[in-house]
Amino acid sequence: MTAVAQPAPVTSAAFITDDAAFSAVTGPSPDLIRLVEIDAHEGPTYLPEQDALFVTTVPRPTPVGTPRAQIKRIALDGDRFPLDPDRVSVVAADAVTPNGMTRGGDGELILCDQGDFSHDARLCRVDARTGATTTLVNGWHGRALNSPNDVAVRRDGTIWFTDPSYGYLQGFRPTPRSRDRLYRLDPTTGRLMIVADHFDKPNGLAFSPDESVLYVTDSGANQEPGSFYRDRPHHVYAYDVLGDWSVSGERVVDVTTPGVPDGITVDERGRVYVSCATGIRVLSPEGDLLGRIDMPGTVNFTFGGRDGNHLFITTDTAVWVAVLDTKGA
Repeated sequence: MTAVAQPAPVTSAAFITDDAAFSAVTGPSPDLIRLVEIDAHEGPTYLPEQDALFVTTVPRPTPVGTPRAQIKRIALDGDRFPLDPDRVSVVAADAVTPNGMTRGGDGELILCDQGDFSHDARLCRVDARTGATTTLVNGWHGRALNSPNDVAVRRDGTIWFTDPSYGYLQGFRPTPRSRDRLYRLDPTTGRLMIVADHFDKPNGLAFSPDESVLYVTDSGANQEPGSFYRDRPHHVYAYDVLGDWSVSGERVVDVTTPGVPDGITVDERGRVYVSCATGIRVLSPEGDLLGRIDMPGTVNFTFGGRDGNHLFITTDTAVWVAVLDTKGA
């Protein structure tokens, strides 16, 4: 018997205006709708070729003590919300603790696999249909990666990813051998370069629409699970991208509150979306707070849908969708 989705709550009260310019994001009648109940934690990635949303799940303990997570696929149906639970399936990928994820140039998934004590932390490519997994990189000059967290692909095909030591702090990775860093991988040559290594806990990253600016969240105020150290970063930084790989001109775009910033994305106008403890902060490219989407438990998000105006939001217990008047970059 086919499961039937229950009616999902719809609300526009969740959109809080701090600047009149926020109306260009919401339009006259924004909606926030529960798409489907699912243990979606990180890595939301929309593949237009399949009209499907992929997510990585909440890591769960195993009998051997190390966590495991999965990649799940949500078969969308255009603008129809909510969805039946049977539209969710598991991608049978050879991944241990999948976290951040994005779309690769050929429609595959580029995945941050944090590993554990027995498996390498790595950046890998996953066939979205078969789950076939190929390691792209698992170390820098003979030193293991820490626990790759988030990833972005530029138009030139290079892959940029953050590598904080959260796996060690959360008890499933060995003592780090490298600093917490932002890396750039050229998959055509296999060359891995350090873009920056001065962060406390580099987390989310996103490029501006023209890729001249890179935004990085630093969640260093959160160390061990549940902690918050006020004197450590809970900031969003912007950098000018110089040439193929170097960055300069660091500036603070946001001191995120409450909690720490995690996920980050941009829309077609360069507005910046940042997750925090109460939901999503929407900023101008310069960091002015335009408005907020009230959704406690927000972890990450991505733009998608056939028209690109759906902001899919993961909250550990469900995926929500904000129907907006703007599109992803």
